Amino acid sequence: MARRSNPEPKNQLLYTQQHLANERTYLAWIRTGISIVGVGFLATSLHFTMGVIRNQFVDIFTIALGIFACIFGLTIIFSATQNYKKKRLQIINETFYPSNMHITLISSMLAVMIIMVIIYFFMIM
Repeated sequence: MARRSNPEPKNQLLYTQQHLANERTYLAWIRTGISIVGVGFLATSLHFTMGVIRNQFVDIFTIALGIFACIFGLTIIFSATQNYKKKRLQIINETFYPSNMHITLISSMLAVMIIMVIIYFFMIM
């Protein structure tokens, strides 16, 4: 089946469940992005308000962790928006292509963030 370049929304009522599932998935990714940003702010603010022994390297690492979490959250939000739009067109065109790049990017960034948190805990001990 040839892919249409300019999709015309034909009887999309048949695909209502797919569109709604796509929207739910999108909103779940948005919540995840907001949560990741919150984790970054929490880690940074707890470090500077808990009275941990001050070390310039640990302070800079904590700030880097907070900035990375914000960038990670924004990446999730932008990636989810792009993926949502792509899936919407795929539903209209009656095609499906799995989103490998989206999942690989998010998983890799999450692994980096978890490693940074582990390093942080070893540094404050």
